[in-house]
Amino acid sequence: MKYEQLKLENQLCFPFYAVSRLITRAYQDDLDALGITYPQYLVLMVLWEKENISVIEIGEKLILNTNTITPLLKRMENIGLITRTQAKTDQRKVLIALTEKGRSMQDEAAQIPFNLIKKMNVEITPDSVENMESLKNQLNELIKLLKHVEI
Repeated sequence: MKYEQLKLENQLCFPFYAVSRLITRAYQDDLDALGITYPQYLVLMVLWEKENISVIEIGEKLILNTNTITPLLKRMENIGLITRTQAKTDQRKVLIALTEKGRSMQDEAAQIPFNLIKKMNVEITPDSVENMESLKNQLNELIKLLKHVEI
C-alpha cells in the first residue's frame, strides 16, 4: 500500500471507535429495559451526580455542543426524565433537573456497569482492576489532549 498511515490497522482512532460501539451494544439490553438511549444514560449519570445544572455544563462534561445536547434534553423532557427551566438570574441559561422518574432509574442503572463485566466474562482481580483503572486514566489524558485540538 502506498500510504501505510491509511491502513485501518495503523489507526489510533479505530480501536476507540470500535470499543465505543461495542460497549454501547453491550449496554443495549439494560438501556432498553430502562427505555433510554446511551446518550440519555450519560446525561442521567451527570444529573445523578449533580442536579440543577445548565445545559452548557452538561455539554462540557459530555463533550457535546449545545446544538447536539438541546434536542437530546428535549426528548428526555418529553418522556418525563428531566425538567428544563430558565435560570432566574439569567434568562439565557437553562437549568436541567431530574424528575422523580429520572431519579428513580438510578437504582436499576447502577447495575449496568456490573452487567457489562459479567457479559465480558472478566475475572475481577486486583491486577485487572488496576489495569482497567490505568487504561481509564490514560484515556482521560488523551481526552484532555484532544480537547485542545483546534477545529
